[in-house]
Amino acid sequence: MLKRYHHIVGGVFRVVDASVIGLVWLASYFIRFHLGIFEVSKGLPKFESYAALTPLVMILWSTVFASMNVYQSRRMLRRTHEAHQLLRAHGVALLFFIALTYLITEYRYSRIVMINFAVLGGFFLVAFRLSLRNALRAIRRNGHNLRHVLVVGEGKAVETLVARLEKFPELGFRVLGAVTHEKSTAMTVAGKPVMGHFGEIRKVLQETRADRLVISLPRQQYGDLDRVLEELKDETIDVQLIPDIHEYVTLGCEVEDFDGLPIVNLNDSPLDGWGAYAKRATDILVALIALALLSPVLIVIGVLVKMTSKGPILFGQERMGLDGRTFQMLKFRSMRMDAEASGAVWATPGDARRTPIGAFLRSTSLDELPQFWNVLTGDMSLVGPRPERPVFVREFRKDIAHYMLRHKVKAGITGWAQVNGWRGNTSLDRRIECDLYYIRNWSYLLDWKILVMTLWKGFINRNAY
Repeated sequence: MLKRYHHIVGGVFRVVDASVIGLVWLASYFIRFHLGIFEVSKGLPKFESYAALTPLVMILWSTVFASMNVYQSRRMLRRTHEAHQLLRAHGVALLFFIALTYLITEYRYSRIVMINFAVLGGFFLVAFRLSLRNALRAIRRNGHNLRHVLVVGEGKAVETLVARLEKFPELGFRVLGAVTHEKSTAMTVAGKPVMGHFGEIRKVLQETRADRLVISLPRQQYGDLDRVLEELKDETIDVQLIPDIHEYVTLGCEVEDFDGLPIVNLNDSPLDGWGAYAKRATDILVALIALALLSPVLIVIGVLVKMTSKGPILFGQERMGLDGRTFQMLKFRSMRMDAEASGAVWATPGDARRTPIGAFLRSTSLDELPQFWNVLTGDMSLVGPRPERPVFVREFRKDIAHYMLRHKVKAGITGWAQVNGWRGNTSLDRRIECDLYYIRNWSYLLDWKILVMTLWKGFINRNAY
């Protein structure tokens, strides 16, 4: 249903975005050197020097936008989200462009031109995109180029489908009504009139002349699916099937074609392909740099741990990571050796089990620094849900829905929950909510956003004790 829409509209957006960014690049030159707004003190550079970069600009922006799924979104976006997606991709393309022009070419382009280009490019990309969306929405709202849809079924899936189609009128789908089970006494389904029962599908199609038929049966009516499809075998109408599985979809849902066999992937991890390789490469690079730069700090902390308490400097604790596999997570020892003689328990404020330097290490997160080694060896990532001990996991998974889904990605030194204040002995429900948000919305840039937020406010926390 959406594939054709994204294919056509996405193609239009590609052309428009490339044209806009190329024109803005040329306009930035004229604004800088010919409008008289800025003083030209070092001579007038040749227009050809800037015009020659126009094809590069258009190709680079198109490539970056495509790689960041600007044109192939799996879901419909609100206007604010679409603007944010465009500006984020525009920023990444700018970084590549600056690197290419300043690090590779000998000619130095005007910084004011670059600033004009950055600001005006972001503004006009968003302005044209939203204008096209609004124009398309207005055309469809006025009844032009509509596709009329007939829904077969009832229940939550149908209600959700109708609500989504009405939320995005620019798709051009108008729901005429519903065909329900013959025993149904309902007069409406999701606010749409009931136009007949399963045995009358052909008759309803002839009367409504619908363009598309969407089958969304509740699971208790799956036995009627053969009957419905049998009625449609000689019809030319487009048919879509929506399985009643929405309540089981937590991370996301994707359908793939395996040699003609449709396979529905439930709760599939978004970390695959080039994104996973980029994340792993970043983990290795940053972990190596961190271990090298922090080596004096690591040595000092190690000496202090050894001087202030008996026992080893490092403490390996079993934690659960990717796909439920366990590993030994390293920390600077911050508690006495007999701290868990009576079993595993949560740390508490003023915990008497802490060593003289333990309270400081835990409150500042300095005890976590050895985990860069876990990142380097591949047991952890820089960013991801914080790993928990198996003994606690066995308790949490019984009481907290979807708890185990946080293990669909590698555990991290820091994460979305931690930078939002949900660390230590805080609400588990809110932490799981943050972890699932991170997995559902993962992107390479989101990882960097979390790392920056960690540097800004993630080390010291009143809940770390």
